[in-house]
Amino acid sequence: MAEHDLHEYSRALVTDIQALADAEGGSIPNTFTQHVLEILEEAGVVTDAALAYHSSRGLEIYGYGVPEDGSSLDLYTTDFNLTAMSSKLTKAESDRLSRRLFAFLGKHAAIRPNQEDNTDVHDMCVGVEKALSNVPKIRLFLLSNRVSTTSAPGPGEFEGIPVTHELWDLARLHRHETSGSIGEPIKVTFERPLPCLAAHSDEPNYSVVLAVVPGRQLAELYKEHRTRLLELNVRSFLQTRGGVNKGIRETLLKDPSRFLAYNNGVTATASDVDFETDEHGSPVAIRSMTGLQIVNGGQTTASLHHVLTHDKRDLDGVHVQMKLTIVDPAYLSEIVPRISQYSNTQNKVTLVDFSSNHEFHVAFERVSRSLWAPAIDGSSQETRWFYERARGQYTDKSAEHETRAAQRKFKLITPSRQRFSKSDLATFVHSWEQLPYWVSRGAQKNFAHFMERIEKSDPVVDVQYCKRAIATAILFQAADRIARAHSAGSHKRLITTYTVARLSLAAEKRIDLDRIWNEQGTTDALEDALDELCPLIMETVISGDRHVSEWAKKPDCWDEVSRIPWTLPDALTAELTAEPFEIASPESTESDEAEAAVEDIPSEEWQALADWAREGRLLRAVDRQLADRVAQRLCQGRRVTGAQARQAMEVYEEALRHGFHPSPVGLDHETA
Repeated sequence: MAEHDLHEYSRALVTDIQALADAEGGSIPNTFTQHVLEILEEAGVVTDAALAYHSSRGLEIYGYGVPEDGSSLDLYTTDFNLTAMSSKLTKAESDRLSRRLFAFLGKHAAIRPNQEDNTDVHDMCVGVEKALSNVPKIRLFLLSNRVSTTSAPGPGEFEGIPVTHELWDLARLHRHETSGSIGEPIKVTFERPLPCLAAHSDEPNYSVVLAVVPGRQLAELYKEHRTRLLELNVRSFLQTRGGVNKGIRETLLKDPSRFLAYNNGVTATASDVDFETDEHGSPVAIRSMTGLQIVNGGQTTASLHHVLTHDKRDLDGVHVQMKLTIVDPAYLSEIVPRISQYSNTQNKVTLVDFSSNHEFHVAFERVSRSLWAPAIDGSSQETRWFYERARGQYTDKSAEHETRAAQRKFKLITPSRQRFSKSDLATFVHSWEQLPYWVSRGAQKNFAHFMERIEKSDPVVDVQYCKRAIATAILFQAADRIARAHSAGSHKRLITTYTVARLSLAAEKRIDLDRIWNEQGTTDALEDALDELCPLIMETVISGDRHVSEWAKKPDCWDEVSRIPWTLPDALTAELTAEPFEIASPESTESDEAEAAVEDIPSEEWQALADWAREGRLLRAVDRQLADRVAQRLCQGRRVTGAQARQAMEVYEEALRHGFHPSPVGLDHETA
C-alpha cells in the first residue's frame, strides 16, 4: 500500500466525517462509527448495527448489533483522531479500549435501570441481555482512523461464550474501501519526445509506429507499473529459468551495445498517443502514451529491470526496438490476441495462453486481485486470492519482493493455496454449473467450452461476480479434500467435479456462495453433505469394467450421477438461500429500484416513521435509527444507496404492516 495513498485516504476520511457531523448535528466519533458500520454492513461483515454511546468509569461503548439469525452479539467502540497520521494506535491503547468495551458485558444489567425508556442505551442493554442467553459467540469491534501497530487481542470468553476481537484500523479500512477498484490506464510521458517512424495505414481502428526506446527507460517503466504493464500479455515473465531469459541477461551483462541487434524488441499497444508532427502533419516523435501495454516482450522488459535493480547495471547504451500499435479500445479484444499469436515465437503457447488477454480475463484479474478476503479464525489478517491470468504471474509478483522478509509477507497475504489459473476457474465454475463431463475432458477442452459460454453470456465481471466465482473455488477445494479422504486416488479430480455438480443439482444452486466468501470456508453442514455424497459418486463413476476417464467425459455419466437417489441433509437444507446463485446476479438492478423507491418517499415521511416507531416501540432500534438517517440524507439532498436503500424499504414495508400511515405530506407528494 502506497504511503501517499494512505495519507490521502486519511485526509479525505477526516474531512468527510467532519462535514457529515456538521450536516447531521452529531458528534464526530459517533459519525465516524456510523460511517464505518455502514461500510461493514454493505460488505456483509456486520448486520443490524445500531448506535448507542455510553461511557462511565472503566467502560466505553458506541453501539451494538444482534443479527436476526442470532449468529452473534456484536459490540462496537471507536478511536477517532482529527490528526490521524500524526500518531499510531499502540498495543497499549488498543488493549485498553478493548477492555473498556468488554466491561460493558459485565455491567449492562446495572446500567439499564439508570436509563430512561425509549433511549438508545436502554434498548442496547435490553438487546444485549436477551442476546447473552442464546448467542453462540460475541464479537468486539474496535474502529479507528489511526494505523495500528499491533493486531487485535486474542480470543477469550464471557460466561462460557467465546469472544473474538476485530480491529478495523485506517490501513484495514483503506484496503477494504479500495477492494474491487479498477486501476487507471497506464500513461507515460517522455521528457524528451521519443523519435518514431509512422507506417501508412488506411485502417480506421489502428495505426502502427516504430521507435527505439532506451533500455533504462523501459526498465523504469516496469519498476513503476510492474505486471500492470503486461496485463494484455500472453504470458508473464518467468524469471531467468528459461534459456531465452538467460540469453537476454547474458547479452545485457556482457555485450550491452549489441542488445538492439540481438534482441527482437517489444510489441506494445496504446489507446491514445500524443505525437510531435512535421510540417506535413506526419508523426515524428512520441510525447506521451495512454493505456500502454506490452503485448509481446514481457521477458525482455522484466529482464531489463532485473539487470538494472539486481545486477546494478546502469543500462547505458542499451536500446530496444518497439513496434507500437495504437488501437481503438473497442477493438482491443479482436486485435491484441492476433498480435500476440503472430509475434510469439518463443515457446509453445496453448489456447489457455492466447485467451489471457481476452477482456473477460483482464477484467477478472483486475477486480479479483484488488479484493481483500475477510479475515478468518478471529484474526485481523485479510488475504488475497491471486488469479493467474498469464503463466508465471505469481512467481513474478513474488520476485518483486527482494528480501526474504518481504517475500514471506507477500506469501502470508497471498498464500499459494489461494492462487488459481484460468483453467482452474473454468473447472470451478463448470462444476457449479453442473457440467462435470466437460471438466473431465481435460483443461484445454473444458476451457474452450468455458470461453464459448463466456462469449454467449457476456457476464458482468464485477466485485460480486468475482467473489462468487472464488466461492465456487472454496467449495471445490473442500470437496477435493473429502475425495482425498475417501481414497479417490488418481480419479480424485473426476470425483470432485461430479460431487460438486451433484450437490449443486440437489440444492438447485442455492448453496450460499456469499456466505462461503464471507467465511472463507464451508459450513459443517456442507462438509457433512459432501462427505455423505462422495462415496455415492465414486460407486457410480468408478464402477464395472468401464474405462473411468472415458466414461466420465460422457454426458451419459452425468445423467446416471444426476439420478443417484440422494437428498440434501436437513442441516444443509436449513442453510439454503431462497434464490439460486448463477454467480452473476441482478443485485445492482435491485439496488437501483430500491434507491428510486426511497427517493419517492419524502424526508418528512421518513422522519414521521422514525418518530412513530420510537413512540410506539414497534420497530427495532436499528430500524428507527435507519429511518432517521434516511430522513436526514434526503433533507440534505444526499442519496441513499445500495444495501442501505434496500434495508430502508424493508423497514418502510414493515412499518406499514404494523399500522404506520403515510403522512399527508407523503400523499400530497405522490399525487403532485
